[in-house]
Amino acid sequence: MKSNSFTKFAWFVLILNLAVILWGAFVRASKSGAGCGSHWPLCNGAIVPIAAQTQTAVEFAHRISSGAAFLLVIAMAVWAWRAFPAGHRARAGAMASVVGMIAESLAGAGLVLFNWVADDISYGRVIIMPTHLVITFYLLAALTLTAWWARGGAAIQTRGQGAISWMLGVGLLATLVMGMAGAVTALGDTVLPVASLTPGSYDKLSPAGKLIVDLRVWHPLIAVGVAIYLWFVVNFIRAARRDFFVTRFSTALIVLFLIELGAGVLNVYLQAPIWMQLVHLLLANLTWILLILLSAATLARPADLPGFRNLEGLERPA
Repeated sequence: MKSNSFTKFAWFVLILNLAVILWGAFVRASKSGAGCGSHWPLCNGAIVPIAAQTQTAVEFAHRISSGAAFLLVIAMAVWAWRAFPAGHRARAGAMASVVGMIAESLAGAGLVLFNWVADDISYGRVIIMPTHLVITFYLLAALTLTAWWARGGAAIQTRGQGAISWMLGVGLLATLVMGMAGAVTALGDTVLPVASLTPGSYDKLSPAGKLIVDLRVWHPLIAVGVAIYLWFVVNFIRAARRDFFVTRFSTALIVLFLIELGAGVLNVYLQAPIWMQLVHLLLANLTWILLILLSAATLARPADLPGFRNLEGLERPA
């Protein structure tokens, strides 16, 4: 019962962090990142800003939600330490989640303290945005695996899995690169929207601005390439691993990835309104979570599988 309650709590923490990530994207897209000035963790030099403007309220709300998420991840780690025995993988996932939250906080602090917010166009911001995306994906992976392992998911084993292990590894890396390209594209949608680029304006941009514009074209190309690769990998896995979770996760991944590609096309067509950027980001995060779950289910250590209830009686072949 205790582990079941923990599993539900772990999924809740994951969902809450998804919401915080989306709110952070809204802060960037609405150019509210400078709402608290260059102060961190204080907001305009105060613990609670008085008579705050809209941008200040948006940024301060993000800091409050991030702080609440941080405390819940700490609580999850403490609970995991008490609910599971030493060496249990749920403990490892929870501790990895704490590390991810610390890294997220430091990245957020860096954005504020170095003024990489609002309309800033600099190499520093071009670098920190994809770096922040990598940290976010790491955090989502850690939170997802914590809930999965608490549910009874088997430990991950790459040795003896044949080509599947490196195929999934390449898929994870490719998806990460796609997300990093998307982060730079999203930055361009904020500081250099397509509608603002008139003939001759490119030559007037800073070197960092030109880089943002030049990189924008790569995100859709990478996305199409990753979609084709994952389609091949998923079909290969489905033929080699016939169990309930692999089947469900692989099907959901392909469907969601196709929806994400459609959302990306719509985002470009509509010239990236804020609401569409948030939808596209949510789909990207959910796709990453599903890929993590598919990888964990596919690379499950055989010795752990008998203790994991199979919902349809489909067992992994020896």
